Amino acid sequence: QAQQYCAAKASCDAMKQYTGSEFKDLKPATSGPSAATKLGLFVFFVLTRALHPTVIDASKTVDEETGKKGLAYGNMTVVLGECFFTVLAGQLMALAAGTSTWRLIWEPKALKVFSGIGFMYALGDYLEMASMGALSGAAYQVLLQSKLVITALMLWYVKGAKQAGLQWNLLVLIMLSMCVYMIGGSDSSKGGGEIPIMGVLNVLLKVTVSCLCAVLADKYMKDFKSLPFYVQLVQMKLAWTTTILIISFADGTTWQRGFFSGWTPAVWGVFASFIVKCWSTMAILSLLDSVLKNIGEASAVLVIYFMNICLPMFPDKFEVPSFLSVMVVILSVTAYVGSKSVVEKAELYDKRQKQ
Repeated sequence: QAQQYCAAKASCDAMKQYTGSEFKDLKPATSGPSAATKLGLFVFFVLTRALHPTVIDASKTVDEETGKKGLAYGNMTVVLGECFFTVLAGQLMALAAGTSTWRLIWEPKALKVFSGIGFMYALGDYLEMASMGALSGAAYQVLLQSKLVITALMLWYVKGAKQAGLQWNLLVLIMLSMCVYMIGGSDSSKGGGEIPIMGVLNVLLKVTVSCLCAVLADKYMKDFKSLPFYVQLVQMKLAWTTTILIISFADGTTWQRGFFSGWTPAVWGVFASFIVKCWSTMAILSLLDSVLKNIGEASAVLVIYFMNICLPMFPDKFEVPSFLSVMVVILSVTAYVGSKSVVEKAELYDKRQKQ
């Protein structure tokens, strides 16, 4: 017993000697970006999402024969220019990291996967420019909110993930609010009641393609996380560029009129906007959660609306009906995004009540 007592006392004395300084050099585990960083990324995301369609809208000119505004330059020229820039910049970054890193671009397995994703992204760019030729920047951004409905339908069909009744009601509200904006708000300042059907269809197709691309890109960029980000981007852009080249040769106008025909300072702004959008979409969005992404997309609608009112190149004026239409779209989107946590908590409560 005396020996056991001595051993216990020695153990207690050893524990008392611990001061906590033994682990002072141990760095705490990182929990992602700080709140200030997330706020900065969120603001940058909203601005890029707002400026992109606004710059495209500003690059339109009035056709003297029809009197309608449209894109006087080749739709695919700015996209093709951005593709060439990204392929070149990405390969230079890979070469700067070493020849072995550059050779990773041609790794067959990853190249095959990212080529397929790049092909679909190219179709999305084509549909985006086709829709923006007929729609205003604000209308385009409003219709992009339909991705919530399309994503919900995809998840229901593919994974069997059902939405709660509250969520379906909010999704219907989002669709109806977009219809209200397209029918009333966006046309009230233009004096016309025509809705560009093809423009709307192109946006919906673009949203469908983008939702599929986002899912595939997120999955395979994580599966091939051993590859640097810029290597993955170049692998996408190789097929992306090839597809856009084929489309540009098939449209019958891009190369016949000249690649830079119709390029004005505003068009150069569109070119720069595509570059920023591409790199920010692939890099920065991985640091923001889905809630912030969706709220940012919705907030961009309001930013575009006020830019169209304030900037001198746009004829839009502040009108209560159009402003209320925009606010209904934004609030219905944020309500749907916020309902996810509420529904999950309600389902968890129901399960505990049944136990």
